[in-house]
Amino acid sequence: MRMLSQEDEKDDTAEVTWEDQQRINTFSKINTRLRGIEEKITELKQEKEALDDLSMELELADDDQPVMYKVGEAFLHLPHGRAMKRLEKDQNELDSELSRFSERAEECQKSMTELKVILYAKFGKAINLDE
Repeated sequence: MRMLSQEDEKDDTAEVTWEDQQRINTFSKINTRLRGIEEKITELKQEKEALDDLSMELELADDDQPVMYKVGEAFLHLPHGRAMKRLEKDQNELDSELSRFSERAEECQKSMTELKVILYAKFGKAINLDE
């Protein structure tokens, strides 16, 4: 974060129109949405790591021993083969969900970049759209 010089601070020659205010509000909404998406992506990546670790553990486990597999908030005893199939299914679902959220994050970034160009062109240093 940086402070504006007094000269830059007093540069209020650009008038804020209704359209400009709508663009600023839209930028703020998209920025908030992006932060939520990034948090969800972080959670999904951690879950993916946990499933990858579980996959390694199941590969080393005995084939004839039942496996405690978590489904929602409960744990079920599953045969090793079913647990491996369930794990593969869960990993595929997680990968598709992660890619959907990544696409949404890219869309938000693109929209924010377009709005930044418009707003910085009009307001210059009088507006700060960076974190």
